[in-house]
Amino acid sequence: MSDVTHYEVLIVGGGLAGLRAAVAAHDAGRDVAVLTKVYPIRSHSGAAQGGVNASLGNHPEGGDDSWEKHAFDTIKGSDYLADQPRAEILTREAPERVFEMEHWGAAFSRFPDGRIAQRPFGGAGFPRTCYAADRTGHHLLHTLWEQCMKREIAFLNEWFLTRIVERDGRAAGVVAMHVPSGTVSTLAAQAIVLAGGGYGRVFSKTTNAYINTGSVTAAAYAAGARLEDMEFVQFHPTTLYGTNILISEGVRGEGGLLTNAEEKRFMDRYAPSVMELAPRDIVARAIQTEVDEGRGFDGPHGGYVHLDIRHLGAEVINTRLPGIRQIAMDFAGVDPIEAPIPVQPGQHYSMGGISCDENGRTDLTGLLACGECSCVSVHGSNRLGGNSLLETLVFGKRAGDAAAESAGDTGVHDSVLVSALGEERARIEALTMRGEGVRQIEIRRVMQAGMTEKAGLFRSEAPLAEAVTMLSELKERYRGVAPNDRGSEFNYDLVDTLELGGMLELAGVTATGALARTESRGSHWRIDHAERDDDRWLKHTMARRGADGSPSIDYEDVIITTYELMERKY
Repeated sequence: MSDVTHYEVLIVGGGLAGLRAAVAAHDAGRDVAVLTKVYPIRSHSGAAQGGVNASLGNHPEGGDDSWEKHAFDTIKGSDYLADQPRAEILTREAPERVFEMEHWGAAFSRFPDGRIAQRPFGGAGFPRTCYAADRTGHHLLHTLWEQCMKREIAFLNEWFLTRIVERDGRAAGVVAMHVPSGTVSTLAAQAIVLAGGGYGRVFSKTTNAYINTGSVTAAAYAAGARLEDMEFVQFHPTTLYGTNILISEGVRGEGGLLTNAEEKRFMDRYAPSVMELAPRDIVARAIQTEVDEGRGFDGPHGGYVHLDIRHLGAEVINTRLPGIRQIAMDFAGVDPIEAPIPVQPGQHYSMGGISCDENGRTDLTGLLACGECSCVSVHGSNRLGGNSLLETLVFGKRAGDAAAESAGDTGVHDSVLVSALGEERARIEALTMRGEGVRQIEIRRVMQAGMTEKAGLFRSEAPLAEAVTMLSELKERYRGVAPNDRGSEFNYDLVDTLELGGMLELAGVTATGALARTESRGSHWRIDHAERDDDRWLKHTMARRGADGSPSIDYEDVIITTYELMERKY
């Protein structure tokens, strides 16, 4: 590859959002390439289990469902921090996107009459979650990959983004490393769509894959893009005890029961009208409260409770939850047909991300974002299960369409890109050749443990302030980091070292925003400020990287239109 390769539209990220954006930009007539850190079918989208929401009304109890009711559930679930017109876009376009995936070959589970099967999910007034057993993300990912192959879209696999090249408020290209060879090159693009997923690996207990470091989000932040609502981090209530592998909300949607060490269901204390099908933030806090008050089980990895599906029977489990059964047997030694699954809360999803509009456009011209790395905002302070896969399809397409429309001459000469390339090559070479220094894993583990302990499920002022100080100190230590491996080919120690710098930045924005927000809303639960405060805090947190490297925080109003504020209770 030469120093500068040109594309009309460059997608960074090969998960569901990135692939859907690539298809849209290609179908709009643009020359498209997808740059991805791993092969697309290894993207974290494939780990999504439970389903994708749409108001199809296929379920016997869902006949009078509508996109307006889906929007209400989404906005209420967000604890009224979602921008309402954008939540309406999400829910109004949901049926079309799901039917599109069906027509492209997605293997949805079916009701006996042949219609797409739907199951109940937490926080939903109707059973509107379409699913493919408990491997929905896997099926959707492979379906979109096939569509990309059909269109012969170019893929740059195992390329790691190190920098977004920006000039006068416009993104003009990226610098990236080809991990197998160690080659560092520049790719120019008239429009860039970021679709790099979440940053859950800044926490120690997470359902996120090892690749979920937020490197794309950190690159956007470094280039001058704003990050929005980063303090809102979702902790999934049911992750497998000991490994924190996701145990799908679909398990509770099929009738799974949560019980404590006294063998009693406990959700009646927290959400009596919906029990186990309360929104995720409520169920996660309920489980942790049971543990903290001594009604959970003890173990070397913290406390846990039981998720019991034995009453469903072998046929239902093997038909609708086969992957969950396999995970429980392989990683916990438990067959859920015969015994309950041990579960505990773990970090799962980032409601915050790169601030963008309903078409993915950021405040840098030519730079767009979609999927979990973005913040539209449709999830507000808490995402409903089944809405993340939907977001990738709806806003992935919109971002691809917008990128195709806005692609044009950037007005940035190749010399700018070549200069940025030279700077990145020098930075990476200096890091690789540094002989003495702290190893990245030492800093990473301190960060992960500190974020889980001090900025986790329950928060308060003193621990959050400690987290901010800790992260500032770790950033100073990072200045002296040195990789063990000095080679060029498949140097994942170098990749990990480069990624850690961005992880520390994102963790810092998260902790700073959480410390400033003196209320409890959705996933952000301050035990020292336990009430929602609409008078002061009905606003989005906006963070831009300051001149000194610390986050500069500002706020913007939430867009309220149709749905009036009310107390959020279930």
